[in-house]
Amino acid sequence: MTKLSVNINKIATLRNARGGDVPSVTQVAADIQGFGAQGITIHPRPDERHITRKDVYDLKPLVSTEFNIEGNPHRSFIDMVLEVRPDQVTLVPDADNALTSNAGWDCKKHEEKLTDIITTFKQAGIRTSIFLDPNPDMLEYAVKTGTDRIELYTESYAKHYNKNRALAIMPYYDTALKATELGLGINAGHDLSLDNLQYFVSQIPNLLEVSIGHALIAEALYLGLENTIQAYLKRLAKG
Repeated sequence: MTKLSVNINKIATLRNARGGDVPSVTQVAADIQGFGAQGITIHPRPDERHITRKDVYDLKPLVSTEFNIEGNPHRSFIDMVLEVRPDQVTLVPDADNALTSNAGWDCKKHEEKLTDIITTFKQAGIRTSIFLDPNPDMLEYAVKTGTDRIELYTESYAKHYNKNRALAIMPYYDTALKATELGLGINAGHDLSLDNLQYFVSQIPNLLEVSIGHALIAEALYLGLENTIQAYLKRLAKG
């Protein structure tokens, strides 16, 4: 079954809005794992507007499932990841002032840069994934970087799901099929929700992991965190 990794950035956003430690990022991470999720994802940004550097270090000993750290590989990010040594690092080319991730890598343009960074992480025993738009033509360059996995950027799928889900899924299916042929593992994330997840999982071959944050936390306001995680796990199982 495709694994569920829960992005807890929004928990940190809520905490930071008031200061203090309510809600507790570490307690929520522990609870999420207790409720059955198979991973914790965080995306620390330079301005620390949600996850802080302290959070990264505080979470490391508490994550007993998979620990996935996302981010733009600035030097400070690279150094932090090498110190913390998560199970996986996902490289995302978001600008420092970006509201959220909004594009995948141009692996052809940044092949040398990505290769150097990925080599460094792999030498430290950290699995690597790179954030990609659904574009099969980019995969040959992704392979050259040495990455273990790609993470399909699913904003476009989510945006067009209610209009024509079969059409929305096509570039993701094509990309996943070629990625499998090339030996790349496949993750996915961004705007996946209880509404659109099951169909995505049912259509994408060899999908190893989904990383979901904003929608899951928003849905938990109505359903409760445990119920929401169980609902996601059921959809992944049915997919």
